[in-house]
Amino acid sequence: MEPVTEREIRASFVNCTKGEAKRLSVPGDLSERPWDELDFLGWRDPASPQRAYLVAASGDGLVGVALRLASPHAGQPRRTMCSLCLTTHPGGGVALMTARKAGREGQQGNSVGAYLCADLACSLYLRGKKDAGPGSRLHESLTVAELADRTAVKLNSFLARVTG
Repeated sequence: MEPVTEREIRASFVNCTKGEAKRLSVPGDLSERPWDELDFLGWRDPASPQRAYLVAASGDGLVGVALRLASPHAGQPRRTMCSLCLTTHPGGGVALMTARKAGREGQQGNSVGAYLCADLACSLYLRGKKDAGPGSRLHESLTVAELADRTAVKLNSFLARVTG
């Protein structure tokens, strides 16, 4: 992913108002991010742990999506898998994140959801830059580029459900 500015990030959001985009928490370390290893920019709001944000490059520029994390289930912790990068995590390492749909459908309360790495660090997990623990990555014969391509296809599918 190419480096992006705070202004570009705020302008990219498709499922919230301009006022909401102006008020959301943008990471302060944009200049320090490993942009060449990121397929998308994702972060959790430090002031509101149930909010997360995802910004990805698209054919039309950047697409930003505001997400809400579902309340964690009570019960015995188990390993769950991210639907984007296919990394498994113990306990709360994967969360159901929902995004209000863009446009009229979102105004009517419609949303879409996906199980994603709770820290939105999918790019780093699939490149081996971050570890979710033993057995967190499936043994696959795909190259890192092929893993990144598969993740991009899954991400674009999710974004199309939000914007479409």
